[in-house]
Amino acid sequence: MNQNKIAQLFHIQYPIVQAGMVWCSGWRLASAVSNAGGLGLIGAGSMTPELLEEHILKCKAATSKPFGVNLPLLYSGIEKQIELIIREGVKIVFTSAGNPSTWTSLLKKNGITVVHVVSSVKFALKAEQAGVDAIVAEGFEAGGHNGREETTTFCLIPMVKEAIKIPLIAAGGISTGRTMLAAMVLGADGVQIGSRFAVSEESSAHENFKQKVITSTEGETVLTLKQLTPVRLLKNKFYESVKVAEENNASAEELKLLLGKGRSRKGIFEGEMDEGELEIGQIASSIRKIQPAGEIVKEVWEEYKKIRSDEF
Repeated sequence: MNQNKIAQLFHIQYPIVQAGMVWCSGWRLASAVSNAGGLGLIGAGSMTPELLEEHILKCKAATSKPFGVNLPLLYSGIEKQIELIIREGVKIVFTSAGNPSTWTSLLKKNGITVVHVVSSVKFALKAEQAGVDAIVAEGFEAGGHNGREETTTFCLIPMVKEAIKIPLIAAGGISTGRTMLAAMVLGADGVQIGSRFAVSEESSAHENFKQKVITSTEGETVLTLKQLTPVRLLKNKFYESVKVAEENNASAEELKLLLGKGRSRKGIFEGEMDEGELEIGQIASSIRKIQPAGEIVKEVWEEYKKIRSDEF
């Protein structure tokens, strides 16, 4: 697989990227994925600059392989995080939830490979124009922050592939070798997997959250809060409150008040299953066990290779 564009871009063995998820993706998960031959990402969205520095240093100590940092651009204090990333010599940054033109040139001037996450062709083109090295195109099946257009991965990947010239990573609804192969056939050069790694052994998510995910059934996730930033949530008491508010035509300000602060921390990290915000992808209902992250990487890759050779 040495000729694969994503493997070459990141200097990794397999074109498998672990999504940088808030409250899940610390140094343990990132280093485990990188050590297994994929690309691990530290999710900086839930971290202060001081905590991010700690995770970067621990990740460096835990792996000699490439790893990166995911930066959601919508959070405050991004300048300090970027200063830290440059100072610590991080070589790969994935940006999301914001305008890639703001920081891409500075990051690239400092020798950093930049990837931007998008949910539409329009924003893929904007990211390419901003000078990023690759695109993650994420269908609406994905967990976390998502696109308002609700374009599925199956539709999005071929459209983005046709529109851009730089390497393409598919995300949203991908958790196995079979789904990886489907994404690659549609035009992706690699895949980003979130939900399955969110419930891995090395994920920093609370055990309550992991158990809630692996026992979830079809239809238990919903894309909601589209007036603010769209997010896919597992149904619980908090989600029902959001649903009622939206049915009553709540304003964006009223929804912000309902959301409050620290809602995803409460659910994902602290294990409050009723009042927490439980972000996860639609693929959750097919995830049935908690595994070591390295085992997930190998399992996905081996299944991908086997099915590809059987089918083609």
